[in-house]
Amino acid sequence: MTAIAGLWRFDGRPDAEAGVKRMLAAQSIYGPHDEAHWTGETVSLGRRLFQLLPEDVYDRGPVTSLDGNLTLVADIRLDNRDEILRELGIPAERGRTMCDAEVLLAAFERWDATVVDRLNGDFVFAAWNRKLHRLVLARDFLGQRPLHYHRGDGFFAFASMPKGLHALPEIPYAPDEERAAEFLTLMPESGPRSFFASIERVEAGHVAVVSPESTSVRRYWEPSRHKLVLGGTDEYVEGLRHHLDEAVRARLRGTEGHVGAQLSAGFDSSAVAATAASILAPTGGRVTAFTSVPRKGYDRPAPNRRIGNEGPLAAATAAMHQNIEHVLIHSDGRSPFDALERNFFLFERPMLNLCNGVWINAINDAARDRKLSVVLNGQMGNMSISYNGIELLPELLMARRWRALLEEAHALVGTGHMRWTGVAASTIGPFVPAALWQWIGRVVRGNGQDVRRYTAINEERLTAFDLPERARERDLDFSYRPWRDGFAMRLWVLRRIDLGNYNKGTLGGWGIDLRDPTADKRLIEYCLSVPTEQFLLKGMPRSLGRRALADRLPREVLEEKRKGLQAIDWHEGLTAGRQTAMQEIDRLASCKPAATALDLPRMRSLVNKWPSGGWEQEAVIQSYRLALLRGISTGHFLRKAVRSNQ
Repeated sequence: MTAIAGLWRFDGRPDAEAGVKRMLAAQSIYGPHDEAHWTGETVSLGRRLFQLLPEDVYDRGPVTSLDGNLTLVADIRLDNRDEILRELGIPAERGRTMCDAEVLLAAFERWDATVVDRLNGDFVFAAWNRKLHRLVLARDFLGQRPLHYHRGDGFFAFASMPKGLHALPEIPYAPDEERAAEFLTLMPESGPRSFFASIERVEAGHVAVVSPESTSVRRYWEPSRHKLVLGGTDEYVEGLRHHLDEAVRARLRGTEGHVGAQLSAGFDSSAVAATAASILAPTGGRVTAFTSVPRKGYDRPAPNRRIGNEGPLAAATAAMHQNIEHVLIHSDGRSPFDALERNFFLFERPMLNLCNGVWINAINDAARDRKLSVVLNGQMGNMSISYNGIELLPELLMARRWRALLEEAHALVGTGHMRWTGVAASTIGPFVPAALWQWIGRVVRGNGQDVRRYTAINEERLTAFDLPERARERDLDFSYRPWRDGFAMRLWVLRRIDLGNYNKGTLGGWGIDLRDPTADKRLIEYCLSVPTEQFLLKGMPRSLGRRALADRLPREVLEEKRKGLQAIDWHEGLTAGRQTAMQEIDRLASCKPAATALDLPRMRSLVNKWPSGGWEQEAVIQSYRLALLRGISTGHFLRKAVRSNQ
């Protein structure tokens, strides 16, 4: 990974190089190994390197074309570099001594900004064209790496992280209060706003073209809805296995035969860890797999249909592969508030789930102690390799395929994966008015999804920013009805959260590059093209994944109907931090943006009326794990972003 920065002085001021040096220095934690920059007449580009790939030894910083017209700086792991080199006609011997940024420059010379359609991997880049007087910024299709920018009076600046931009005195340091309000209501992170005022982000799958007059932005990744037609079900299975193998293999680059992996009881991380082990085994490579488990002796009940201790199922996966070392991680009652200050510095955005941060940080600590620089995960697997296909039911309804719908419904009930009420909800729910769906949730299920239950937002903010209307514009249904279209649902989820800052912060804080094979572009595009009938087949959700992984994962993992729940003992750490929570709420009352954004009386009431039990109940989870923790996470960010030390 690399931290990049750039400054273009439209007004001709001669301090672009000095500004970039300040921006790079501010981001040094993300690139401790080397600094380099290039400066033209009014433009300066730079990068700080974190060596992770074999070809990084050839990285000298911003790369320039032979004619001097193009200069490019990139934060990139190019997974299809061999393919690009062949298309460019660059000999293999020469390619071995080219860093990924050099390969990208050669490709940009050939295809200009349309090169983004040919790239597979995690990347951001900035390309300066001297003749056209144009700067092009781009980000990979899911935004695995971050890129922020600011257009000011007479200048344009970009940096990997906001702290790079804040190194320039012209850029104000203040939170974006609207963005914080959206975050509290789980609004999809669409649009260019960052969590800082006056700082925008290049969105995932977008290209920005900058000139002295304007900045134009376009989305370049828009997957096709075409359905892949193959000869039989086995061919779909082999296609998934092939794409998963290639995705994992690409993300093993630079690991020198030893990689870390997050390993839960579920399909996705298990599939990634097992596939990595299979690929590494012939050369003696190994996987160190980390599983978060509750403290020893924990015996409280788990929420309905959830796995409280994922250790045994994860151990079963590890036992199938002799080269997997299985490490259990106990959080041991750590408070989720202990890392608030560090989170702000590393990620420069509020954490979505503070309680998850406890076990994730513990895994990162263990991986760093073992000197692992790459940790694999399966974060996007639910939308790719293990998609459950339940949207097939409303799709069959809309297509009036009554017989197929009835057969699939009977099969789902027969296999024990759903009850008839669940089948009805998934089939008809997408077409029920939102108000009626909420009423059904409250009266029939006792768990109606009301945004005020699972968020600590000040209700006045809902009206002031017209958040319900914004939600409708972004296809967020506050009643959380089932979706009627599996393709649209998966695409929406893939684009919902921007992971770039989290990934960069993990690199800066622990020296660990998080890589997600289930977020591979070719793998995801393949899965989006597979007919929904392959994912839900004969009453078996996730059928395609089950068949593809039958020889890699144990039967008990493949047949498990419950979902995993990392950190079932989350409430013990929260209880240990109860006093800290109240102290933080008191501080937030003195911070105007936080006091305006949050329902502080409710948050105080939650702390004062601490439960003595029932932590597995949905109402308690919504109030404490979601509303209180996310409220404190957001409030703390706002407080730090106004530079309040109280």
